Amino acid sequence: MQLECVFFGPFREDLGEKTVRVDTDAETVGGLLEDLEADYPALEGRLVDGDDLAGKTVVTKNKTDVRHLDGLETVLEEGDVFRLVPSVYGG
Repeated sequence: MQLECVFFGPFREDLGEKTVRVDTDAETVGGLLEDLEADYPALEGRLVDGDDLAGKTVVTKNKTDVRHLDGLETVLEEGDVFRLVPSVYGG
């Protein structure tokens, strides 16, 4: 299935792209994030940490935080748009 992933902050800077279209066989958000880490080495270890999102990373599916859905077990649907925002610290 084809999905759209929009990256923000350091993710965007590291990838050099704002938006990528992803063709995936993954069925869940966790599978998608693992695919992204495998396809984009700059993301390795920054999206998934065991059974949860890494750090304070925020991932939304069609503008809804996946933590308010089924987390990494949230089911993917054709045409979904995901926004990936890394934890950003500063003051």
